[in-house]
Amino acid sequence: MARIRAPELPQSPWLNTDRPLALKDLRGRIVLLDFWTYCCINCLHILPDLKYLEQKYKDCLTVIGVHSAKFDHEQDIENIRQAILRYDIEHPVLVDRDFQVWQQYAVRAWPTIAVIDPAGYVVGQVAGEGKREMLDQLIDKLRQEQEAQGTAFQALDFILEKQRQPVLSPLAFPGKVLADAESQLLFIADTGHHRLIISSLEGEVQSIIGSGTAGWRDGEFANAQFFAPQGMAFDRPTQSLYVADTENHGIRRVDLQQQWVETIAGTGSQSRQLQPHNGIALETALNSPWDLVKIEQFLLIAMAGSHQIWALDLTDGLLGTYAGTGAEACFNSSLAEATFAQPSGLATDGEELFVADSEGSTIRAVGLGDRAIVRSVCGSGELFGFGDQDGQGEAVRLQHCLGVAHGGDNQLWIADTYNHKIKQANPHSGICETWFGDGLPGQRDGQGTQTRFYEPSGLSLAGDRLYVADTNNHAIRRIDLKTLTVTTLSFPGLCAPDVCFPDRVD
Repeated sequence: MARIRAPELPQSPWLNTDRPLALKDLRGRIVLLDFWTYCCINCLHILPDLKYLEQKYKDCLTVIGVHSAKFDHEQDIENIRQAILRYDIEHPVLVDRDFQVWQQYAVRAWPTIAVIDPAGYVVGQVAGEGKREMLDQLIDKLRQEQEAQGTAFQALDFILEKQRQPVLSPLAFPGKVLADAESQLLFIADTGHHRLIISSLEGEVQSIIGSGTAGWRDGEFANAQFFAPQGMAFDRPTQSLYVADTENHGIRRVDLQQQWVETIAGTGSQSRQLQPHNGIALETALNSPWDLVKIEQFLLIAMAGSHQIWALDLTDGLLGTYAGTGAEACFNSSLAEATFAQPSGLATDGEELFVADSEGSTIRAVGLGDRAIVRSVCGSGELFGFGDQDGQGEAVRLQHCLGVAHGGDNQLWIADTYNHKIKQANPHSGICETWFGDGLPGQRDGQGTQTRFYEPSGLSLAGDRLYVADTNNHAIRRIDLKTLTVTTLSFPGLCAPDVCFPDRVD
C-alpha cells in the first residue's frame, strides 16, 4: 500500500499558540489532528481523551485542533477563542476556513482524528468518540519505533489563550440559571468555575456550593466538587436543588438545609450505550445530562450526549429513557420512535415538556400523558436548517438554541444562543418572534431589540422577570417584562475562585 504524505497545514489563522505550526517543522513528532466544531457534544466528549494522551505523551505528541465550523456563528475567530477558554483546551487550534483542511484529509464527520507519524505520513484516521484505547496503542507503537531509531523527542510549549486572556470575572461561562419567585432565590450554574451560586433575586449572594475546581466529590458545600454543572431543578418543600453535573455525567442533589451535596444518579463515567435502557440510578452510566425539570416525583433529564430525554423516579431511584431512540435526528413520532439532536434546555407547562433541541435548532414538545407524542413547535426540524428568521412553525429559523422557559401567559421564551437573541414563541400556534437582542454579540443593557447578548444559554422566569444566563459575557441579565428593559445583575462580594483563594490546593 502506498504511503500518504500528510497535506501541509495553512499558516493562518491559529489560536492557542504564539506561532503558526507547519507539519514539516514537526517531523520527528507524532501529530494528532482533531477535526471538531465547538457546538458538537461528540466533539466535546473526546476532549478528555485528548488531554489524557497529551499528558501521557507530552514529549513526543502534538495535538492540533482543526476547527471546521458547522454553524455560521462558529466561523468567527473570537467565538472559537471563547470556546477554547470555556472548555480549557490546551493545544493549538487551526481555524479551518471554508473546510480546506477538512477536504484535504477527506473528513466526513465530526469528530474525526487523523494520526500523522514522525516521518510526516498519515497512518490512521478514525471518526467518532470512544477511541482513546485504540489511539493510545497506536501512539505508543509509533513512539517505540521512533525511539528504536535513536531519535530523541523534544517538548514543545505554546502560549495559550487562557494565558493571554484569563477569565477572572466573578462568574465564568454560566450555563444555566434558575429563579424561584416564592423563595426569592436565584440559582446559578457557574459552569466555568465548576460551582453553584445561590443569591437573592437582586444578586445578594447567600451560598457558594463547590470548591471551584473540577472534580467529583460529595460532601459539605465548601469541599464538594462539580465538573461543568449546567441545568438545575428546585424542589421547594424538601429544599432540594437537583443539578445536571454535565461533565461528570451525573445528577447531584444539594440539600439546602443540611448544606450537603450527594450524587443520586450516574457512575462518573460516560455511557456508551445509545439504545433506550433503564436501571438503578447509581449503577447506570449517563451521557452528558444538560438540563432538568421536576414533575411530581420525576426528574426529567435532557440527555444531550445520547440525544434523548430520560426520567429519574426520585421515590425508588430508578431511571431510564423516556423518549428518543438515541439516533441524532429530528423525527416527530411516539416517545419510542422519535429522535432528538442534542437536547439542551427543558421547560414544562405540566402537560408537555418543551425541549430546546440545539443541533436541530428547533423547539420540540414532548407529551407527558398516555399515548404521548413528540412534535415540533417552531424551527426547521433539520440538522442543518438553521438561520435567524421570525415566523411560524417550520418557517422559523433559530441557530443552536440552548434554553427555553415557559411563562404564565402560556408563552415560551427561547434563548436563541448563536443568534444572541431572546425570542418568544406560542407553543400551540408556533408563531415565534424576536423580543430582545439585535443579533450581534455584545453586552448592552436597554430595551427590546436595542440590547445585546453573547451566546445566552439559560432562561428562567420569576413573576414578570426573566433571568438570562448570558454565557460568553460571564453575566446574569434580568429582563423586566413589563417595561421590556434589560439590566445586568451584580453580585457584591463574589469573586472567581482563583482570585479569592490564589494559593489553595484541592
